Amino acid sequence: MSVADLAEDQAVPTDLCTKSESPKRVSLFGVAMDPLRMTEAIARIQGWISHREGRCQYVVTPNVQHSVMLQQHEGLKAAYSEAGLVLADGQPVVMASRLLGRPLPERVAGSDLLPALMASAQPNAPLRLFLLGAAPGVAARAAVQIASRWPAVQVVGTYSPPLGFEHQPEENQRILARIKAAKPDVVAVGLGAPKQELWVHRHCHEIAAPVALCIGATIDFLAGEKPRAPRWMRGLGLEWLHRCASEPRRLLKRYAHDAVAFPQLVWREWRAA
Repeated sequence: MSVADLAEDQAVPTDLCTKSESPKRVSLFGVAMDPLRMTEAIARIQGWISHREGRCQYVVTPNVQHSVMLQQHEGLKAAYSEAGLVLADGQPVVMASRLLGRPLPERVAGSDLLPALMASAQPNAPLRLFLLGAAPGVAARAAVQIASRWPAVQVVGTYSPPLGFEHQPEENQRILARIKAAKPDVVAVGLGAPKQELWVHRHCHEIAAPVALCIGATIDFLAGEKPRAPRWMRGLGLEWLHRCASEPRRLLKRYAHDAVAFPQLVWREWRAA
């Protein structure tokens, strides 16, 4: 999928800053999820950017892998419990919510959320964005693509942390200092799960930005480093199949495990209802 497709696909209304009452969260697989549509999620994020109150609010997007991982990962559970928004990324999660009688309105994937947010930016109030993650040079290429497609977005910084950086206090402080100096509205964190969620949760009181988005491979998609599934596959909930075919050595074993574990989670929720 091209960056142009992302821009067209994620165009959203621009007058979304009206604050409305938040719908009650939905409990699924031990996670409290926000039953929001894309436009509602964007409005919430825009509100955080406008008001700039308190600590950095961060957004997580649980998919099948995350739902399975959460069952045995206390650190990830803690990160999810304190997230400002928990949005369902993965059609199987949305379908399971409906089967269990706790329906989520639609899939809101991290790889769609950032383009939608950028599409909502206005020239008189440009969105200041910091890209954290991906391999060296990839975020810089993504910044070039962003500048060409979303002129109301300013990429004010990019950084690819070294392997194992999360265990290095001095490196973490350097990253936080880079973010502070760049003065972004949003930090897009593409470090992969659960590293990105754990890092943002650990440092949310130090991140000098109103919003952080945990977005997985989105920086790679924006840079054209990795192909995204065609729209028709995403509409049918088959993006996982496209990703598996693109990176079989890395993803096949994981998807096979989740294909067994996730139905068991759904069954346990069904029996407990």
